[in-house]
Amino acid sequence: MVFYGFHGMSAAEQELGQRFVVDLEVYLDLSAAGTSDSLDDTVSYTLLYKKVKEIMEGPSRKLLENAAETIARQVLDDSDIDAVRVTIKKPEVPMKGSVLAYAAVEIFRDRKINGLSP
Repeated sequence: MVFYGFHGMSAAEQELGQRFVVDLEVYLDLSAAGTSDSLDDTVSYTLLYKKVKEIMEGPSRKLLENAAETIARQVLDDSDIDAVRVTIKKPEVPMKGSVLAYAAVEIFRDRKINGLSP
């Protein structure tokens, strides 16, 4: 998923904004959905997209870590998903004298491991 947001430490990043690439992996037993062919037995990709879009295009955050954590918490709090992996890439890193394809952060949150409520 690609979004335009205003996240970063510098005033320029927060003022001008830039593209962010978000990968979201969710973990859920899909055997019921595979048998029933019903959306009630799985998770709506549309709803996941809307949650991520709201966060990435919403208020400015200084750290990608904060955006990733917020996405993970929202996904786990608002669904029956067991675990989630969030990767956020910032393709246009404003670092003088450096040539980077992107800077990125990746987090993994699991209800059991992280003691998050179901």
